[in-house]
Amino acid sequence: MRLDIYRRSEPEHDGKFSYLAVPEARNIPEEVTNTDWLVEARAFEMDDSANSLDDYAINKVSEQIAEKGYAVTALH
Repeated sequence: MRLDIYRRSEPEHDGKFSYLAVPEARNIPEEVTNTDWLVEARAFEMDDSANSLDDYAINKVSEQIAEKGYAVTALH
């Protein structure tokens, strides 16, 4: 699966950034457009068997995309 990855413009909890992954060439969903997102990577190739993007702290990528149309970092 190819994804476009976006990063919040400002760090959040403990100085960590949030990341958003959407299928390649899709627009950022309306429910998250109230946040400033910067392009981090275009056409990022994710192995279809992978369940997380460790570099971006995004878990359950395929599940999130199936449910919401995007996947986002889970901040703790």
